[in-house]
Amino acid sequence: MALAIRDVREHDLDAVLALNNAAGRSILALDAVQLRFFYEHAEYFRVAEIDGHLAGFLVALRNGGDYDSPNYRWFCEHYESFVYIDRIVIANAYRRHGLGRVFYCDVTSYAEVRVPLLTCEVFLEPRDDVVVLFHGTYGFQEVGQQRMGEHGPHVSLLAKDLPSYAFVRETWLDHGGLPDVPWLAERQLPLLPESLPRRLAGERRP
Repeated sequence: MALAIRDVREHDLDAVLALNNAAGRSILALDAVQLRFFYEHAEYFRVAEIDGHLAGFLVALRNGGDYDSPNYRWFCEHYESFVYIDRIVIANAYRRHGLGRVFYCDVTSYAEVRVPLLTCEVFLEPRDDVVVLFHGTYGFQEVGQQRMGEHGPHVSLLAKDLPSYAFVRETWLDHGGLPDVPWLAERQLPLLPESLPRRLAGERRP
């Protein structure tokens, strides 16, 4: 089984939209305009491919963006600097194979060299104990709860401290920025040429 985690490409968007909207009640539906917003503005938008098939995706945004999600806005009001996981979706055929942890390792690696905090929310209505347990074992702590609008679902707002960030900030960010290497590139920078090898899940990073 060949697994690759890579930045989303424009030709992936139709498949990503279909995957998102087939995920069930635990994932909010999207339309093409909303998905295009993520493509153009999300600093982290990556997909998993298994043997060339789209197996899942994760979207995350930095603080300070123009995104009207009530959960994202809650974190903006309470924290100065963070990466917010908006959604992760795994195709039915590839669930229970550890792809969620692969994605969370990858987004953590992205976030910990840029911000001190990784955030997200989990639905409490309907409550999924597997999802709650997953986030707890991955180091997330509840920092608040809220209802998404007057009649929206009740959610638990979660945050995970990224202890590596202090070292990165003192060593690089306070002295000119991160090293110029591909895996540290921001989402808005040009994607790697197709001829370069993709980063495989579990690849050891410098």
